[in-house]
Amino acid sequence: MKRIFAVLLLLQAVLASVGQQAVDVHTHIITPEYMQMLQRHGAGLEETFPLPRWDAGRHVAFMDSTGIGCSVLTMPAPQPYYGDGGESAACIRGVNEAAAAAKASYPGRFRFCAALPLPDVGAAIREAVYALDTLHADGVKLATNSRGQYLGDEALDTLMQVLNERHAVVIIHPHRPTPYPEGIIRTTPLAMYEYPAETTRAVVNMLARNVPVRYPDIKFVVPHCGSFIPLAVVRMKSILPAMVSGGYMQQIDWNDNLSRLYYDLAGSPTAGVIRALLTVTSPDHVMYGSDYPYLPDNVLRGNMERLKETLAGDSELSQYSDMFLWKNATELFNIKSEIH
Repeated sequence: MKRIFAVLLLLQAVLASVGQQAVDVHTHIITPEYMQMLQRHGAGLEETFPLPRWDAGRHVAFMDSTGIGCSVLTMPAPQPYYGDGGESAACIRGVNEAAAAAKASYPGRFRFCAALPLPDVGAAIREAVYALDTLHADGVKLATNSRGQYLGDEALDTLMQVLNERHAVVIIHPHRPTPYPEGIIRTTPLAMYEYPAETTRAVVNMLARNVPVRYPDIKFVVPHCGSFIPLAVVRMKSILPAMVSGGYMQQIDWNDNLSRLYYDLAGSPTAGVIRALLTVTSPDHVMYGSDYPYLPDNVLRGNMERLKETLAGDSELSQYSDMFLWKNATELFNIKSEIH
């Protein structure tokens, strides 16, 4: 009888796992008002490629066709700041309220991380408090740099303190570097190479100032399979002792800093890329991301299928498939009860 009961429990677990839907932590909301502001400033191609169209209904249809139960919305690049702080704050407030409306209109299908009107730190703090406390945002999105103000900069410490007090999730997303190599970007658009480099640049700056350790209740999500972080950490560790002895850098608490970083798998990674990522993090800190709507729906569906096949076909990684596709994100964003 005990054996039969054990078999039934195992069967129940298998069936439950088959029925789970993915959680997508890397998607973007692109409102008409945001697009209009960019056009007024001639910034439609600031990131070297046009922004796609987005609406909530089409997004949900994509999710249904791809087996995604819930998506986390964030504002894309560029940062809508062109010298007028009030204009920027109003635009970003509109994006955040549109994201909150999408979340309310499709219960259980959307979460969102609010944009902040940086580089004005005071305005960013006010928007963070409003978004988290009033709109009930599920975190905030921070650009790698906001007009040259990079993550890790001392100017952002007061903002980090507010986010730390609220135990915020922070989704990081690359923006055009400042300054930027115009000749190289003209040949190779940002998404091809510079976005991973820019993400790495910002995270390295955070690590060098021990930002994750100093604000231990913030959970940072690094995009695009960790970008070049696995390579950068190896090099930094080898060189840091000489930098510290020469007085050029402070000590870095590697274990505690890295333990507070999460990663998304946007970018259709290979098994080798995922294994490299696992050299700097643990399997419970890796989550699925699509980058919707930046590629056609059929391409993103193909990316999802390739990811599933990659995980299923690898004896080491297959045990983490459910963790990567939905379990880790449901824990991070506390959405388990809504879609599973």
